[in-house]
Amino acid sequence: MSVTNEQRRAAIREYLLRNGSAEVGGLSRDFNASAATIRRDILVLLKENGFKKLRGGIGVDDTKAEPSFAQRSYLQSDNKRRIGRKAAELVHDGEAIFLGTGSTVLEVAKNLTTRRNLTVITNSFPVITTLVDSPGVDLVVTGGALRRPELSFIGHIVEKALSELRADKVIIGIQGIHPESGLTNEFLPEAMLDRVLVTFAPQLIIVADSSKIGKIKASAVGRIEDIGVLVTDPSIDVGIFEDLQRRSIRVLLAEE
Repeated sequence: MSVTNEQRRAAIREYLLRNGSAEVGGLSRDFNASAATIRRDILVLLKENGFKKLRGGIGVDDTKAEPSFAQRSYLQSDNKRRIGRKAAELVHDGEAIFLGTGSTVLEVAKNLTTRRNLTVITNSFPVITTLVDSPGVDLVVTGGALRRPELSFIGHIVEKALSELRADKVIIGIQGIHPESGLTNEFLPEAMLDRVLVTFAPQLIIVADSSKIGKIKASAVGRIEDIGVLVTDPSIDVGIFEDLQRRSIRVLLAEE
């Protein structure tokens, strides 16, 4: 099956975000493309925010604090789409839900555009733009300070808005899920808001691909027992999967 230019560049982009750098020769071998084709791919990728030219190749720009939302959306993209579809099945017409930030939560939102009588509270700019033209979805936007890498609104304004709202379910992504260390995120101001969200609604639904499971990040968000439902992909570590089941945590696997 032939690979399009965009498919190859998406694969190169994901490789770089995982490994930091690559040389033209190695990419040429890995993607079965000529060196000239790879160099053209590199020129395209260098126009994006977050990559830099290296001698003989390309690398992630370490001067950037974190990859952009658009770049992260390419990581585990197929799994994220499947997880988004699976998690959307847990949302019913007539409910009020909170949708958090991140590329996996955005995939959930994409599967809610035709729902009826659904109220969506969110602090995610991409979620807003995805659902803004959905007539059956009432959008409630929290406001707050814009965090550009995540395209999210954070801060005390968000927390104050949440204190006056109610939801049936919260759907958020998490950077680290560990049986003993619980739920963790890297960015402290975002983690502070997530701590509020963990107890905001009767049911907490975590959407996270298996690369997040078993990881521990710097800022504590909540206990593993706070999870109502975890929606992930079948590559989850078997030991952690069994541990979560012993703790009576519902785990849904988004199959192909």
